[in-house]
Amino acid sequence: MSEETQGQDIQQEHQKFIEELGDWTRTHTCAQLTAADDGAEVCLMGWVQYRRDHGGLIFVDLRDREGLTQVVFSPDIAPKAHENAHILRSEYVLAIKGRVRPRPEGMTNPQLPTGEIEVVALEWKLLNTSKTPPFPIEDRTDAGENLRLTWRYLDLRRPRMQANLRLRHKVAQAIRRQLDEDGFLEVETPILTKSTPEGARDFLVPSRLNNGSFYALPQSPQLFKQLLMVGGFDRYFQIVRCFRDEDLRADRQPEFTQVDIEMSFVDENKVMNMAEGLMARVFKDVMNMDLPRPFPRMTWDEAMSRYGVDKPDTRFGMELVDITDIVRGSGFKLFAQARLVKAMKVEGGESMSRKDIDGYTEFVKIYGAQGLAWIKIKADEWQSPIAKFLSEAEREGIRKALDLKVGDIVFFQAGEPDMVNAALGNLRVHLAGRLGLIPEGTFNFLWVTDFPLYEYDEEEKRYVACHHPFTSPAPGHMELMKTDPAHAKARAYDMVLNGNEVGGGSIRIHSGDVQRRMFEALGFTPAQAEEQFGFLLNALELGAPPHGGLAFGLDRLVMLLADAQSIRDVIAFPKTQKATCLMTQAPSPVSSTQLRELGMRLRETETAAEGGKTAE
Repeated sequence: MSEETQGQDIQQEHQKFIEELGDWTRTHTCAQLTAADDGAEVCLMGWVQYRRDHGGLIFVDLRDREGLTQVVFSPDIAPKAHENAHILRSEYVLAIKGRVRPRPEGMTNPQLPTGEIEVVALEWKLLNTSKTPPFPIEDRTDAGENLRLTWRYLDLRRPRMQANLRLRHKVAQAIRRQLDEDGFLEVETPILTKSTPEGARDFLVPSRLNNGSFYALPQSPQLFKQLLMVGGFDRYFQIVRCFRDEDLRADRQPEFTQVDIEMSFVDENKVMNMAEGLMARVFKDVMNMDLPRPFPRMTWDEAMSRYGVDKPDTRFGMELVDITDIVRGSGFKLFAQARLVKAMKVEGGESMSRKDIDGYTEFVKIYGAQGLAWIKIKADEWQSPIAKFLSEAEREGIRKALDLKVGDIVFFQAGEPDMVNAALGNLRVHLAGRLGLIPEGTFNFLWVTDFPLYEYDEEEKRYVACHHPFTSPAPGHMELMKTDPAHAKARAYDMVLNGNEVGGGSIRIHSGDVQRRMFEALGFTPAQAEEQFGFLLNALELGAPPHGGLAFGLDRLVMLLADAQSIRDVIAFPKTQKATCLMTQAPSPVSSTQLRELGMRLRETETAAEGGKTAE
């Protein structure tokens, strides 16, 4: 008999034991009982984590979302309850009535809140059976992520996943409490809205009642929250689902949750002060931590200069140093001709092997680098393939600029600024993780301010909005929108936590004329601007107040607080990196009938190999 057939037979046999709850009422969770409850009669309900048969006694660890309680089935105390307890298996659903007693001496478990007691079963009911799960329901499971996502409802039973979602709940509640106390109103905005293709791709939804027309799922409630300010609501927030059809990474999902906030009659300082108070409330309520305030601030230019990225992790050093002027006339042609040359010192890194360095060289190629120059600072020489090309004056300049000591290693990158900063800036974080330089349990907040208003898109060969096209230009930078867009600055700010952007926002354009000039600078014709954003332009001409705000990525914030590896670990039912749901098999084909109702059909094309037809 196969294991599967045997399992089915056992389940069928056990069906006769399944009972309804009737008037049974749960009195405690599986993490509540302590020595103070000795002698109390209780009713617990949950899943069987483990069953252990110790001769006459049968022990069951009963689990619910709060924790575990040890249950004892004794033939001497409750023969009837003990009689059929041998049928219990892992993940069976059980209700028990019993009496609390201390565990025998030497058998306590200090790792459990209930570790001083056990519950002697007086009677019990089997509420449901379970097939053998595809992986153990425990934190130390070695099941791969795809397997866990396929059986996500089982994965959600694991203590770590339940702790993560409980943490997420606490964060959301702390946010709501603080914003309510600060006078914000929670207002829902539409999920079916107009496609405004500026930024990431929209998810489109065809309209059955308006064939040929489409809704878009919102990438954010940006326009609606601005319209709420025009509508006089003054302070708005929403914990809202957003959608972006973009390539995914560990910290991205096609649907995600953000804490969306907007305020009228404010400047940057007022928005940032409010946001700091919100984070302080979250950390106090959820982590019992007091955050030092105000948070440090750093301009975008300074962040790029010192760290190479606009979301620097400030928990450790290893800052980048610009040595372009020092090596401008170098005999090493790559340095001499490069627009930017930067160096990064790793203290005590001279012991790195050539294999390690080759690995770091491959790493920086991800960011467009052709290679990675390096020098080991030894007592009697600078060891490196490039050392012979550097003059004594250049060596002395580099030594002073980086405060080099014997035993250090220096990494160099030269070329276009974007590549140099990305390669060294990301190598800095990669190295810190490998070398154990990042302190655990610390949370470093930072504001990055004064972002560029535009960034150049190489694919589209034009300037696009760095944040979004509704961000106000910095004072005095209005004319640069047309004359020198590369140097125009925005009234934008990002909140960074441990090298992760957790929130971003700006002071918005509240003048219809300025908003039209922004669209023009981005390449919109007046007709295109009117077609896509006419409702916003009209609103800005009807008494729009000055306003600004920001949005926090709730998934990413909770991921950092939970010390999780991916936002998928803090979302109940996430998608994979290919934007699929392995559990429900979404997305999936739909019937031709559904397509006809929408006025749509799939296009068919001839296959090259067989001359057949395939849907495209």
